[in-house]
Amino acid sequence: MNLARFKAKKMMDGQNRANIKAGMEVGIVTKEDQRSGKITSGIVKQILTNSSHHPHGIKVRLTSGKVGRVKEIHTAEE
Repeated sequence: MNLARFKAKKMMDGQNRANIKAGMEVGIVTKEDQRSGKITSGIVKQILTNSSHHPHGIKVRLTSGKVGRVKEIHTAEE
């Protein structure tokens, strides 16, 4: 990952609930993939974390049914 892309990710990180809306495309890490850090991409169906901030990422359910913490927010220019 190049540095410019990393800096863009930090501005739209998955730790703040305000950055995440239903219908957005995101990358999550599921519970079973925490050790490997494997990212699963999908569309947010439901936000499961109630707090406005979580240090490990906001927990969401994707339209595919998978549940995990947001690590990436995919934007149109990517």
